Amino acid sequence: MAFCGGRLRVALLSWHVPLRAVPAFLTAANFARVVNATVELAGAEGVAAPRLGVCGLNPHAGEGGLIGDEELRVINPILGELRATFPGLSLCEPADTLFARQLRGEFDAIIALYHDQGLAPLKTVDFDEAVNVTLGLPFVRTSPDHGTAFGIAGKGIASPRSLGNAVVVARRFDRIPCRPGIINAFEVMN
Repeated sequence: MAFCGGRLRVALLSWHVPLRAVPAFLTAANFARVVNATVELAGAEGVAAPRLGVCGLNPHAGEGGLIGDEELRVINPILGELRATFPGLSLCEPADTLFARQLRGEFDAIIALYHDQGLAPLKTVDFDEAVNVTLGLPFVRTSPDHGTAFGIAGKGIASPRSLGNAVVVARRFDRIPCRPGIINAFEVMN
């Protein structure tokens, strides 16, 4: 699961799992999957050699083992191996500053380890622009990053911007044919 279309690009290592289950997802296979997907996302948006920031699991990325040692013991060794193939990949960085660093241009995309770690900053900055992108499929699949908003359905107050941007992002990936009239209508709303 990855998100783009606004100012941030974010990919998630784990998706809709309880926080207590996140450590079980800290595997070499899962990191390889999300790094490949994030490189694909950045490439589809024109970034040839992306700089990827990886959030630590613990506050301050464990602060050298003082606040948890998963970064030192598990995550950084995996990332170190992946850096041979992906030189723009960081080791664990403190999540509380990583998104601001991306906004300042230091990183092209962020890999968050769990849902709220990545989506709280994304939705704060890009709620109406962010698009959910499923990578690794033989076709483009995008959708608004937020839910269906049943609580405001039929009231005329829902914003169409994320839906419109989902179509624009799919078109930007330039892998599927789309009728120009539909795209132009969404681009006007965006």
